[in-house]
Amino acid sequence: MAYYSDEIIEEVRSRNDIVDVIGSYVTLRHKGNSYSACCPFHHEKTPSFHVSKDKQMYHCFGCGVGGNVYTFVMEYENFSFPEAVRYLAERSGISLPEQELSEEQKKKENYKSILKDINKSAAAYFHYLLTQSEHGAKGLEYYHGRGLTNETIQHFGLGYADVYQNDLYKYLRNKGYTDSQIKDAGLVRFDEKHGATDMFWNRVMVPILDINGKVIGFGGRVLGDGLPKYINTQETQIFDKGHTLFAMNLARRSKRRGIIICEGYMDVISMHQAGFDNAVASLGTALTLGQASLIKRYTDEVYLAYDSDEAGTKATLKNVNTLRTVGLTTRVVDLSPHKDPDEFIKANGADAFEQRITDAVTGIMYEVNTLSKTYRLKDPEEKVRFSKEVAKRLSTIEEVVSRHSYTDAVAEQYQLDRDGLKQMVTRYGTLQLEQNNPVENETRPVQVVSKEISEASKTERLLLTWMVNEPPLFDILEGIITPDDFQDENCRAVAGKLIEQYKQTHTVSPASIVDGSEDIEQQRVIACIMQTELPFDISNEEKERAINDVVKKTKLAKIDYDLTQCGNDMVKFQQLIVNKANISKLHISFKNG
Repeated sequence: MAYYSDEIIEEVRSRNDIVDVIGSYVTLRHKGNSYSACCPFHHEKTPSFHVSKDKQMYHCFGCGVGGNVYTFVMEYENFSFPEAVRYLAERSGISLPEQELSEEQKKKENYKSILKDINKSAAAYFHYLLTQSEHGAKGLEYYHGRGLTNETIQHFGLGYADVYQNDLYKYLRNKGYTDSQIKDAGLVRFDEKHGATDMFWNRVMVPILDINGKVIGFGGRVLGDGLPKYINTQETQIFDKGHTLFAMNLARRSKRRGIIICEGYMDVISMHQAGFDNAVASLGTALTLGQASLIKRYTDEVYLAYDSDEAGTKATLKNVNTLRTVGLTTRVVDLSPHKDPDEFIKANGADAFEQRITDAVTGIMYEVNTLSKTYRLKDPEEKVRFSKEVAKRLSTIEEVVSRHSYTDAVAEQYQLDRDGLKQMVTRYGTLQLEQNNPVENETRPVQVVSKEISEASKTERLLLTWMVNEPPLFDILEGIITPDDFQDENCRAVAGKLIEQYKQTHTVSPASIVDGSEDIEQQRVIACIMQTELPFDISNEEKERAINDVVKKTKLAKIDYDLTQCGNDMVKFQQLIVNKANISKLHISFKNG
């Protein structure tokens, strides 16, 4: 898969410290020999995601993901391995040599280019219909009715999809594209009864561009009372909704402070027209971690301007938490009494919206203010319950000065006893520390991972863990343990790589082992092995007993398995029986240092 040399891959990896890279996506807390966070790949309240600076590896003891810095950006950004190399090389200022792609890679990259060209052609056609044809007059009337100027329509490449249900299909076929290509671009669906049917027809069209300004999809609003009112391109090889933000290609170049997130395309387009060219839309109310990380590349501050209805409030609360996960500061813009930014700007103008941005409250204060609306604060009992819930929220703020500042602000705003609230915050914070015992997290590696692991595999992983944590074991176990002693396919592959690496360098570099592994499950096995901490305060005698036990169990389990596979081969059967008897006499002497 990788077409860069091993030397280049290792140089790029070594120049991108895993703590720095992952820390640019999520907020890491330093704990002992590693860093921890709530896992960015699954929802959890107790941090089980660990990053080791020494080993340059990460592993989540909750969902099982893990690997090195390449693995992380590949899984998080949905990159291929070459894309991850290029991204990290650019991040660290390394110039990569021009590489000749394999025929398969050329074919894949060329096909993506074709899909982008198809979407570009569709966007041009939709825009032509809107601005140059009689059929597009009602689409143009809709946009003008929404207050958009011709300049804005041109700037965003807005368009119109005609009332005919195969209009775009015929246009694209005439341009030489195949049925398969048009389908894979997400623009046409096919079935035996109706043949080719455009995904978009009788709709005003908004092109969706990637961060580099290439058309990768569309959003369409129906003209009239048809349903669904809004539809987007379904995910394709070039359109990943979870890692795309509408107008981010424009907002990233804005000179304005921060990024403003809205719900819909029209909000964003209206805001850009009014001068707020740092506005983007999350293609729906649910902001993903991938989208949050994309924003993190360009700013540390986000303003949320979602609709002011109940759904918008819920989305704001959820997205404040998502943005906080990747380390972004959030503020919430009050749009009342209007529904959305588009409506607000039309009613009050750009200056009034600018003032609302200035007055925007922090995400934490928004959470507290929203919580307050669920209590009758004039009732003493209700006020006490409110105080407890607020204290729980404030206790999660890690930075001491910020925690005290927010506690003072909340006490003043809601007329709560300042000292009493501080005591509650401290108490809840202490309870949380007790519940989030990192030792417990480190000792539950496989119980919550969906894929069940056999007892033999657990033993094999434990043996590899011992070898990684105690490198002298590679010398001690030479001739005793070989890759063939491992039943588990991934453990066998990892053992082979570790043993070979130690033979050549007399060191163990877990992160570089992952570089050569294309299999994601194998990377996770490696990460789990590398990130498991062993009790190094035990005596040498206890270590010796533990190592003898795990070596014997590993070898005996493999022999028992081989005995079931030798069939009528009596010579092999007898040899295995002899080997099994010899293992019972085996004693490995291990002296640390």
